Amino acid sequence: MSDHNIVAIANQKGGVGKTTTAINLGAALADAGYETVLIDLDPQGNASTGLGILPEQRERTIYDLLAGPETLQDCAIPTQIPNLRIVPATSDLSSADVDLSQTADRTRLLRRKLESLPQGSIVLIDCPPALGLLTVNAMVAADSVLVPLQAEFYALEGLSQLLTTVKQVRRTANPELRINGVLLTMSDYRNNLSQQVEADARATLADLVYPTVIPRNVRVSEAPSHAQPVLIYDPSSKGSAAYRAFAAEFAARLKLVPEEA
Repeated sequence: MSDHNIVAIANQKGGVGKTTTAINLGAALADAGYETVLIDLDPQGNASTGLGILPEQRERTIYDLLAGPETLQDCAIPTQIPNLRIVPATSDLSSADVDLSQTADRTRLLRRKLESLPQGSIVLIDCPPALGLLTVNAMVAADSVLVPLQAEFYALEGLSQLLTTVKQVRRTANPELRINGVLLTMSDYRNNLSQQVEADARATLADLVYPTVIPRNVRVSEAPSHAQPVLIYDPSSKGSAAYRAFAAEFAARLKLVPEEA
């Protein structure tokens, strides 16, 4: 059993709330007293932007961590939230699949950089919306995978492809990898389809689906344009309440103990 918690947040489908979940889960965990590092593994760098990290602040990035001698300590920088650091991304990362394709042991680059994590560390990895080399690196490095799932038609069909990749990684490179859980996002209870998708997900995946569901919420959508998690942008919003509730469930599932406890 690992003495730290490395969780890849992955779904090969874009627009399912993956980066929003990474930012707000990280913020909620940090606010609850957990030392947390968010790794922005998406070439779009949206997690970095959403936490207010300006381009000129991204001197050392996830690309440097993967391809160079830098350590996690070298590349992780503070955010506006105490206890939350981020390894930022820039568009340089978009060439990583090609640049690193000839590197020996190329699927273990991130794992090697995370092997010396302090005990009790929490690392969240915001994966790109694809099942390429970057996402595989995240899964090889991770203890578990959190899957944000938008409450929409065909959501479960897309999930099967991701679960197949998890099985392949487990068989070939990381036998300890497991599914942390599935988080339903962008749900609208006025919409029968959202209710049906939730019912189908719970019937199919049972306890893997987190009790909390993230609602479709204007404040959650607005927050990234203000370079803030919704927990700071509008702490009293339904979106903030949902992410706080989810973070508590996530911490309980990982049996986490806050730093001050």
